[in-house]
Amino acid sequence: MRDQSPVRRVLIYRFGSLGDTVFALPCLHLIERSFPTAERVLLTNFPVHAKAPAAAAVLGDSGLVSGYMRYAAGTRDPVELLRLALRIRRFKPDLLIWLMAIRKASTVPRDLFFFRRICGIQRMIGLPDALERSPVPDNASAARHRLFDAATGLYEPEPARLARHLSSLGDAHLAMRTSWGLRLTGAERQKAEAVLAPLGARSLIVCGPGTKMQSKDWGAENWRALLERLNARYAHFALAVVGSAEEAAVGAAVLSGWTGAKVNLCGLLTPRETAAVLERARVFLGHDSGPTHLAASLGVPCVAAYSARTIPGAFYPYGEGHQVLYSQIECAGCYLETCIERDRACMRSITVAQMEQAVARVLSPVAKNLVEQ
Repeated sequence: MRDQSPVRRVLIYRFGSLGDTVFALPCLHLIERSFPTAERVLLTNFPVHAKAPAAAAVLGDSGLVSGYMRYAAGTRDPVELLRLALRIRRFKPDLLIWLMAIRKASTVPRDLFFFRRICGIQRMIGLPDALERSPVPDNASAARHRLFDAATGLYEPEPARLARHLSSLGDAHLAMRTSWGLRLTGAERQKAEAVLAPLGARSLIVCGPGTKMQSKDWGAENWRALLERLNARYAHFALAVVGSAEEAAVGAAVLSGWTGAKVNLCGLLTPRETAAVLERARVFLGHDSGPTHLAASLGVPCVAAYSARTIPGAFYPYGEGHQVLYSQIECAGCYLETCIERDRACMRSITVAQMEQAVARVLSPVAKNLVEQ
């Protein structure tokens, strides 16, 4: 018989940075609808990279969670783990909601032992498929945990996979824009207006040329060349470059290909202020990165150069109208963070001309309408 006791405290288990948090937004809205009066605490990791903002910086004061419980990712320190267990026990969660990315089979039973035996949590939702009946070997492809669409050749998107695991709570309504809402504040939108003021009322292209993984990097010279071509074609648009402070130099380099109105916002904005800037964008240009997924969550069409390190479709920008350039080469699905042997062959196969054509497919109708007006 299903336990009908009230849920007063919910612990949500989700690691990751900007993109990972964006993927989970519809599920966080679903959890809020399911347990509106419960205290909802997100167990998440500290930032693992200067370019990867923590979930707290993404969710801010949205109210989607009540607070955060932080965990040092990858730690095996028994003292640190004991401290975490004590914090969880003091919180006394009635329910654990598992929102983790696909993980090695060996780590899942370990985590379950920690939560059930050490922390005393018995009620859980969202556990991996057939976990105890047929665990997937550590070296198995993550594709085995995803649905596959033979008609498109694409694997189940991460937001859809997460929502499928929480289907017992109801429909996450992935197609509804409100399911992706960050509930930006007036102050965050005012900051966006201030930094974009030098661009006037021009329609806006936003580019995020940075990435924390070498295997995903299309290259600053490619971005500069692309923007030089787009400048000739869409001179009436303005350009903003976004990213972390560490990407400011890359931003300046790619901006040199644009002679029109432009601004380098790298390092000047929080993730939520960046979202407020993206609300103004007609198109976003980037990699498989947090800013790309943030733009997609706002309904902004994305043109993205994708590494083949992951399987096609799983981590594409979610929604309609995006243009993803992905080369299905023989080593696709390698999941390498640094590609030395092939020197990013999949990324090098994506040409500036292909990216320009992809942007034209998004922007040409927009540009035509602007001229007619």
